[in-house]
Amino acid sequence: MADARLTTSSFLVLGIIDKLGEASAYDVKVEAGRTVAPFWSVPHAQVYAQCDRLLAAGMLAQVRQESRRNRRVLTLTDEGRRALRQWLSDPEFVPVEARERGILKLWFGARPEQLAPAQFAEHESTLGKYEQLAEDVGELLTPGQREALEFGIRYERMMVDFWDWVRRRDERASDR
Repeated sequence: MADARLTTSSFLVLGIIDKLGEASAYDVKVEAGRTVAPFWSVPHAQVYAQCDRLLAAGMLAQVRQESRRNRRVLTLTDEGRRALRQWLSDPEFVPVEARERGILKLWFGARPEQLAPAQFAEHESTLGKYEQLAEDVGELLTPGQREALEFGIRYERMMVDFWDWVRRRDERASDR
């Protein structure tokens, strides 16, 4: 079924199973939460649905492990591996959809003096966690993983700067 429509979530599942070698849908969910969740979240139910879709499309193969509650372990097929490699080599640009709840609230009229301090603090905290992670394990990451972490660091710095700017709204207004 080479004509199966694959989504970014499909490739997330293929990529994680490729990195792990074999995995259950639960393993994929855990690994996604542990690794890519800061920049690409996928609902747990979608992981299970994608595993079923990819299995039906011939991108994954399954083996039932008789021990450990008859668990289903998935591996990439040659077709799944080809699809993943093709996707990884495709330089297509897709515009970012930030999906920042605080920005949406600003748009609909939330009071910046209430919203900005909490948003600033949360982004500052996340920035600190990412910087600590880079310091602790940065050299153990693959170049691509390190670059993804650097994206997170730069994004959080930008958000800290933005929410600081929003917090200073009154100062900006009085300067006019």
